[in-house]
Amino acid sequence: MDTSNPATGESRPPLALIAGPTASGKSALAIALAERTNGVVINCDASQVYADLAIISARPTPEDMARAPHRLFGHIDGTEACSAARWAAEARSEIAAAHTDGRLPILVGGTGLYIRTLLDGIAPVPEIDPAVRAEIRAMPVAQAHAALRIEDPDAALRLAPADTTRVARALEVARATGRTLADWQRHKVGGIGASVSLCALILQPPRDWLLDRCDRRFVGMLESGGVEEVRALVDRGLNPMLPVMRAIGVREIAAWDAGAIDRETMIAQGQLATRQYAKRQYTWFSNQPPPAWHRFHGAVDNKINGKLVRLFHK
Repeated sequence: MDTSNPATGESRPPLALIAGPTASGKSALAIALAERTNGVVINCDASQVYADLAIISARPTPEDMARAPHRLFGHIDGTEACSAARWAAEARSEIAAAHTDGRLPILVGGTGLYIRTLLDGIAPVPEIDPAVRAEIRAMPVAQAHAALRIEDPDAALRLAPADTTRVARALEVARATGRTLADWQRHKVGGIGASVSLCALILQPPRDWLLDRCDRRFVGMLESGGVEEVRALVDRGLNPMLPVMRAIGVREIAAWDAGAIDRETMIAQGQLATRQYAKRQYTWFSNQPPPAWHRFHGAVDNKINGKLVRLFHK
């Protein structure tokens, strides 16, 4: 695919990115852009990769997905856990295929770790010995943190003593590889950021507008098959620690369906979890991406989408 731009001298292939918190209007904008640019929409949302979560993850509807090619949506069974490294490898393949076909690859989603892994690469940490991992994961977090102070003092200072997951990860890497996690992370591999011409847009709508959308969307999920989707998921008897079982809405709906809580409580808890997730994403996208990435702070609708699409034609 010849993507050179004589006006700018740019010879790298293009990549569009539309990112932001949940319910901010990313999917509709990505489809509008794909329709106008012969584009391919590539998912970078950690929940929308799972086949079991079409409604709960707010995956684009079949009607919307028919408007433009969509990739990496609902392609993984709930029995699996999709890592950022796996997603990035699949995304690289889809981006290359889009370029080969003369199409614009359009990443859309709100999982910052996926975006960072794809663009910046990932630390090539070897597989951890299962015995080492099991030993460390069985430790009380206070004991693990005390060990970390000896084996990786910098990480112990940086991590909260009660942060079970990160403390365990730092300790298992130091113990299994003889190198600190920070040392591994200084030598990331596989990132494509330098080999593409990236045009990125972050949606940061007014918070009140966004949180109201979160509340209304959760109720809409219940009315459009979300209960049945969760019921089918629970019936599979999957490990409760799998990502599909920990997705926002699954626990709340499952608890109500089992009679453990009433409907009002379920809705309140599901809406709260969705709002909290949106706030965390909002904060990440406010602080982490480069300043050169475009930001849009207004409410997104069909009229605005037409204006925003023009950002990708500069």
